[in-house]
Amino acid sequence: MPQHFVCLTFDFDNASPAIAREMTTPTMISRGDFGMVAAERLVALMGKHGIPTTWFTPGHTIETYPASVRAVFEAGHEIAHHGWTHRVPASLSREEEEQELIRGNAAIKALTGRNARGYRSPAWDLSPHSIELLLKHGFTYDSSLMGHDYLPYQARDGDVVSLHEPIRYGPDTPLVEMPISWSLDDYPVFEYMRTPTSVNAGLMNAELVGQNWWGDFRYMAEHYDWGVLTYTFHPHVIGRGHRLIMLEGLIEKLKAAGAVFLTMEQAVDEYRAKYPHGRSERGG
Repeated sequence: MPQHFVCLTFDFDNASPAIAREMTTPTMISRGDFGMVAAERLVALMGKHGIPTTWFTPGHTIETYPASVRAVFEAGHEIAHHGWTHRVPASLSREEEEQELIRGNAAIKALTGRNARGYRSPAWDLSPHSIELLLKHGFTYDSSLMGHDYLPYQARDGDVVSLHEPIRYGPDTPLVEMPISWSLDDYPVFEYMRTPTSVNAGLMNAELVGQNWWGDFRYMAEHYDWGVLTYTFHPHVIGRGHRLIMLEGLIEKLKAAGAVFLTMEQAVDEYRAKYPHGRSERGG
């Protein structure tokens, strides 16, 4: 029997990305603060539909907005790691990156009673040290890479990449990769953002974006007997009224099409049951 799983995931960033980019004016902080309003709406929507979800939450958010994050956790949702700050791992030294993992886990453990099982890189840009550090600190899965759209796989470590030679792929590791895509992320299509060097126009029509997101599930259902599709949302982005209307409509279509909603940790368990020896996305 076909099995098609959907993970609704939320990067509970709030103000942390703006602060990491030294954008700390009152208006910028207030844009992050809207995440508290949006989280309440999203918890209610997920409760209405009985959907468990995963919230990748920076330690900065946990300690700045404790009541809001606790409400998410107490509603039964998975709290996963998203750094302590929202700095990009590829921009950090190995020592700085490890301290982000340690401090973020301390905040998560204080809230949930255990370290996070899953990690998602801020801005989806791992460093050459990330996989080794995630394994060292006991993570079971990552959700930062884009080597597939429907099938999890074992994350590699130690690729050698140069301009004038073929890639030499490193070995697969025990870390499960739960792949993602910018095309299934709300931020680039919805969030208007102006920086000194760039503009993200955002503000696209929500119903048209929803058609794209529905189409990715349709393709999985029509071409794969088994798969996991991961959507990435940011509460302060998806939590606007017209976008929530679209999101609820998408949820209803997915449910009618037989989608099974899981947390990412639950989806990892399904992957291991389906592929007890793992899957490789190494080049061949």
